[in-house]
Amino acid sequence: MPKPLFITLLIALPIIIGGAMGNGYLFLLTLVLVLVVNPVIRTIRKNRYFGSEHFQTLKAEIAAVVAEHNDVVTYVQEIRSQGSFELGASSTGQHAHLAAFENTSAWNNRRDRNVAEYARHVHNASLQVVRNASTDPIKYLMKYFGIKADQVTLVDVQRVAGDISRLEAAVANVKGREADITAKINPPAFILKHYREEFWNQVGVQLSPISVPYPQYKFQYTSAGGNTGQTTSVQLNTPTLEALSETLVDKIRWTKSAAGQRALMTAKLRGQIKERDRYACLRCWVSLAAEPHLLLEVDHITPVSKGGLSTPENLQTLCWRCNRAKGAKVGV
Repeated sequence: MPKPLFITLLIALPIIIGGAMGNGYLFLLTLVLVLVVNPVIRTIRKNRYFGSEHFQTLKAEIAAVVAEHNDVVTYVQEIRSQGSFELGASSTGQHAHLAAFENTSAWNNRRDRNVAEYARHVHNASLQVVRNASTDPIKYLMKYFGIKADQVTLVDVQRVAGDISRLEAAVANVKGREADITAKINPPAFILKHYREEFWNQVGVQLSPISVPYPQYKFQYTSAGGNTGQTTSVQLNTPTLEALSETLVDKIRWTKSAAGQRALMTAKLRGQIKERDRYACLRCWVSLAAEPHLLLEVDHITPVSKGGLSTPENLQTLCWRCNRAKGAKVGV
């Protein structure tokens, strides 16, 4: 039986039966058939769309775009697996896991609505410390999480800052590419709503589940009876890490060191270098004008490990491929 005729009969069936059985049965039968027929029709439409010449043509046209997207996704995974996203820890409750706690008070006297949290990134403190941390987070982060004002710590801070900054840019780049691919194919709304995963599989796009794992530090106050609690949270995102780097550089006054030079590589400076270089890679000369989703990075021509400075004349814009190929070599 042809599909259109089959669907017509399914729609007409409740009317025929309902005339003999009454409105109540008509409503129930219609509801049941709608629940059964809608997914069937949707599946037919989906298969027809993915098998259409129009979809296959668009898929072929963006094959190169999809291949580049998948390469960047692999690069994102590489940054995530090799990157460092840990910095400092609190010593409060470091052995709490060795004890077992139980509230044995009568039910009407229990007030433990707020229970202290013991973790590496949580510092249990007085209410005053929690409030002070909200007004001066960098000072209290250093004081209570063992972030010392020395060159070793500055190196650690810059490693985390660099990895987070690269990952931020790469993740945003992947999201932009996926939005562009969706816009170019422009699938029907029901495809993205009900068959999103199959859509990306059909197109050949490798989706990345990776997000930026910002370390989250907490100053936490919990009253003795657990009746009240307050928390100040500090997220180690790019602005926080740059503020921490500047504070460390001011305290240790070693701006000529490799760590000090990396500390000068702020988001603002990276943006200025990309603008100066007209948002183009100075090695392969591909630009954002030619490739809107080009992933650009700022590189030291002479690496800081070999005495290079974070000055405009020693900085250059490279695409992610050229920067990865250059590594720690000197030169453009």
